[in-house]
Amino acid sequence: MAAHRRARKRTAGGHTARTAVTIALVGAAAASGFDGPALAEPQRTPEQVRADVVRLHREAEAATEKYNGAKEKAESARRRLRDLQDETARGQARLNDARQTLGSVAAAQYRGGGLNPALRLLLSEDPDGYLKGVALAERVGSRQKAQVGRVRTQLWEIERLRGAARVEAESLSSRRAELKRHRKTITGKLAAARRLLSGLTPEQRDTGAGRAALSPAEAGDGPSAPGSVISRAPGPRAAQAVAYAYEKIGSPYVWGATGPDAFDCSGLVQAAYRSAGVSLPRTTYAQIDAGRRVARSELLPGDLVFFYSGISHVGIYVGDGRMVHAPNPSAPVRLAPVDEMPFAGATRVS
Repeated sequence: MAAHRRARKRTAGGHTARTAVTIALVGAAAASGFDGPALAEPQRTPEQVRADVVRLHREAEAATEKYNGAKEKAESARRRLRDLQDETARGQARLNDARQTLGSVAAAQYRGGGLNPALRLLLSEDPDGYLKGVALAERVGSRQKAQVGRVRTQLWEIERLRGAARVEAESLSSRRAELKRHRKTITGKLAAARRLLSGLTPEQRDTGAGRAALSPAEAGDGPSAPGSVISRAPGPRAAQAVAYAYEKIGSPYVWGATGPDAFDCSGLVQAAYRSAGVSLPRTTYAQIDAGRRVARSELLPGDLVFFYSGISHVGIYVGDGRMVHAPNPSAPVRLAPVDEMPFAGATRVS
C-alpha cells in the first residue's frame, strides 16, 4: 500500500510539471506574437477602412451640427445677458437719481421741522404766505409719495433684471459646456478618421467614399454656374444661391465654418442664401423647416437637399440629379450626385 501511494504521488507530480511547462510555452508563444491562425486578427480591406472613415465623418458631421446649434444658442444667450446687464445699469442709474432726490427732500424736512404748524402760523410775520407754504408742502408730500412708489418699482425691476441675468449667465455656462463636449466628439472622430486614412495608399484614398462620382472637369474646375442651371431656378434668390455655391467649389471643408473661404455643409447653404439676401438658420435640422417641403421628383436648382435620418447633411440642388455640397474634411466643396447618400427630404426657400 505504501509503495502504491508513493508511485501515485510521483505520477501526480509529473503531470503537474508537464502542465506548468505547457502553460509556460503557450504564454511565451503568445508573448512572442505566435498566436496561430485562429487568434490572428483578420486583415481589413481598403473598402472596410473607407467605410469606417465615411462612418466617422458622418458621426463628426452630426456632432458638428449639434455644435453649430449650441453655438448659436450660446451667442443668443450672450446677447441677452449683455442687454440685461446694460438695462440693469441704466435702471440702477435711475434708481440712484431717485434715491438722491428723496434724500434731499428728507434732509430739508428734517432741517425745517420742530415747530407745531399752529405755532408757526401764530409766530409768522406773513400768515397768508405761511398758509400758501403749507399747501405747497402738502403737494410736495404727495409728489414725494409718488417718488417713493417709483423707487420701489425701480427696486423691483432691478431685482427682476438681475434674476433674469443670472438665468442667462447659467444658460451661457451650460451652452459653453455643451460646446466643449461636441468639440471633443468632433475632434476625436476626425482624428480617428485621419488615422485610418493614413494606413491607405494615395490611390486607395482617392477611390474612397465621400468623393464625388463625377469626372474631374465636372467636379470642380468650373467657377461659375452654367446658364441652363440658373435659368431653371424657381426665382432670383435661388439662382443667386446656386451661383454662389458654384463659385465656392474647391473651397476647403472646415467644421463650424460659414465662409467666405471655408465651409461645413450647413455653413455653405447659409452663406449661399445670405448672398441672395435670405437669412437661414445655422443648422441642418433647422434649415429643413426654413422653406416649403418639396418631393424629390419636384426638385429645382436652389432647393436644399437633406440626407440621413438625423438630417445631418445638406447640399444645394443644381439640377440633373446633382448638388453642390461640402462633404467632409477629406474633400472640398464639390459637385456630387444626390443619390450618393441616403436622401431624407428637400426644402424650397422662398
